[in-house]
Amino acid sequence: MTILLLAATIALAKPAASTGTPPVSLNFFQAIFLGLVQGVTEFLPISSSAHLKVIPEALQWGDPGVAFTAIIQLGSIAAVIWFFWTDIVTVISGAYTAIQKKDYRSLEFQMAAGIALGTVPIIFFGLLIKNFIPDFDHSPLRSLGAIAIASIFMSILLGIAEKIGGRKRDLNSLTVMDGVLMGLAQCLAFVPGCSRSGSTLTAGLFMGLERAAAARFSFLLGIPSITLAGISELKSAIDTGFSGVSAVSLIVGTLSAAVFSYLSIAWLLKFLQTHNTFIFIWYRLAFGVAILSAIATGGLVNH
Repeated sequence: MTILLLAATIALAKPAASTGTPPVSLNFFQAIFLGLVQGVTEFLPISSSAHLKVIPEALQWGDPGVAFTAIIQLGSIAAVIWFFWTDIVTVISGAYTAIQKKDYRSLEFQMAAGIALGTVPIIFFGLLIKNFIPDFDHSPLRSLGAIAIASIFMSILLGIAEKIGGRKRDLNSLTVMDGVLMGLAQCLAFVPGCSRSGSTLTAGLFMGLERAAAARFSFLLGIPSITLAGISELKSAIDTGFSGVSAVSLIVGTLSAAVFSYLSIAWLLKFLQTHNTFIFIWYRLAFGVAILSAIATGGLVNH
């Protein structure tokens, strides 16, 4: 749906305006729509940060601002915790029991340790970027051209994983090392277009996990990192103020993100039980090519 909308708006778009403009005030419809974009793309392997940057540009809505994007992400966080609440409680309580019994081979302990250790790399690299590349948000790695290239590259990588992955392992076979390796893959999400869920799903397939099992563990692994990222972005938004962001747009955008995040999680887990990932592979390839074409024709400015 979004690739068709993007293609249509790019085709009709005038050359983009100059960069560096302040955040715009969104109306009711725009807030709901961007909440939908956040909700759908956060958990499908197609990159939410890329879509939240490209789609407003293509629609010539202007930059919604860090405050809006940070706060509506809280809707996605609420949705994933809500959806996996039973799993979260089971893993935590099971891991606690395993520690008491010194049963470190239990599945719950392996999953809990894998999630904990798998979150370390993204925290480490996040702090490294924050301290040594303070202007990372405006670096070439986050330009529209980089988003396009990353999307195309990850579509190829996911295609290779789909072709050569054994897909013989279910959730019961998960180990701490699976969490660590998927956690390392998760760090690719610092580059918009790579996608946190896409990179971890790809890694899971390379490790021989079934598609649905890889996606489910990807979501569980992502809860700490998505939550930490959301809190960090919210803090930055608070520090810089909320000028130009209305309470109504924040509320409806967050609710929209929560609803569509929940629906996208449920849909993806069911879809991957009986389908491969080629719909996302072709989508990401088309998305990247559309951006490069728009940049080449002046429909988008590469910034």
